[in-house]
Parts: sequence; C-alpha cells; structure tokens
Amino acid sequence: MKQDNITNYFELEEKLQYKFDNRLLLKEALSHSSFVNEQAECFFNDNQRFEFLGDSILSFVISDILMLKYPKMAEGDLSKKRASLVNEFTLANLAEEMDLGKYIMLGKGEVNTKGHEKNSILSDTFEAVIAAVYRDKGVVAVFDFIKNRFSKLIEDSEQPAFKHDYKSIIQEYTQSEIGIIPKYKIIEEKGPDHNKEFRVALKIGEFITEGIGKSKKEAAQQAAKSAIEKVIEK
Repeated sequence: MKQDNITNYFELEEKLQYKFDNRLLLKEALSHSSFVNEQAECFFNDNQRFEFLGDSILSFVISDILMLKYPKMAEGDLSKKRASLVNEFTLANLAEEMDLGKYIMLGKGEVNTKGHEKNSILSDTFEAVIAAVYRDKGVVAVFDFIKNRFSKLIEDSEQPAFKHDYKSIIQEYTQSEIGIIPKYKIIEEKGPDHNKEFRVALKIGEFITEGIGKSKKEAAQQAAKSAIEKVIEK
C-alpha cells in the first residue's frame, strides 16, 4: 500500500466493513516495523503497540461472546473453544479474506520475502486493526467488528461436521494434554493461480507433520489429520 493513498484507504474500509473517523489510526495499524525503520523521517509509530492492544481486546471480546452463548460450559472447555478460534492461522485466514496483506506497509526486505503473505504478519496486523477500531470508536464498535468476523466460525464449531475438523481436534488435545498450541506454517506454494498446491507444516513442540492441499486450509487440515494419526491414535 502506498503511503497516504486515500483511494486505498477507502477500498480497505469497504473490505473491513468499517469506516474510520480517524484514518491515521488505520495508517498506524498497517505500518509494519520494517517499513517504519526504513523511513529517514517518520512521524508515526509502527503497529506493534496496536498489536499488543488488539490481542487483549480480541481475547476479551471472544471470551465474552462465548460466555453469553454457552452459559453452562465449564471454564476449561471455554478456554479450548477460544483457543480454537483465536490463533495465528485463523487470524491470518480472516486477514486473507479481507485481502489485508495488500495494504500492509512493509520494508523492502519483507516485500522481497513476500511478507504480505506471512501468517505472522497477517495475524499481527489483523490484531492491530482491531485496536485501531477500538481507539477510533470504542467498545461497541470493536465488539461489532469482531462479532461480524467470528460469528460464522463460532456457528461452524457447533455443526456435526466439526468433529471432522482435524485442526480443532489436535488443538484441543495438545492444549489440554501438554499445554501447547499447534503452529502452522506454509512451507511451499506452487502451480498457476487457477491450480495452486500448498504444503503446510504443523509444529507441536519438536514434533512436525506436513499436509498438502489445493488451499491453505485444506493443507493445514491434512497436516492436522496426520498429527492425530501419529499422536492421538498411535
């Protein structure tokens, strides 16, 4: 995203389904540290502080939504459900759905290594945008912003097919049994745009499995399925 390109801000706001009163907040949320560090004179901050705030806000809002939706659910089960919803891979997927990577301001090094596609940068920026919404219009606005994006994920978790969601199964198991949240990373992407193939690695401590699929989600599910077969069903 070019600095101060108003057209791009309008375009992103449509995808976010949120209009900022103060677009300087959005600018800060999109400013990666690699970009800010390369500026000879910079009069705005990178998005790390917003990321810190957004992480806390997201956890709070999702916790509140789950508490209201599941009044009889035990604390441990609430924690597992929240963890299945709030993690790097899920946030990166939500960021991709809004094409957020296109608008992140990155330094040359990150641009050259396709930083706009990295899960860590996408998820961190998504959290920074959450903080920007909160600072822009407050608690009610940020509740609505988060709820609009997570409502389908929460509803999907209640469907019978959810038992075949291998990512959720392995995450619940590893968090409850060993206190570790699985981490996913795209390690290969090949093929033309109309016929892409992705390879995703799943890391649980020192244990690693891989999965291949026509989408990032499918590849991640296959990696999780492999982990279940080796860890739970061994």
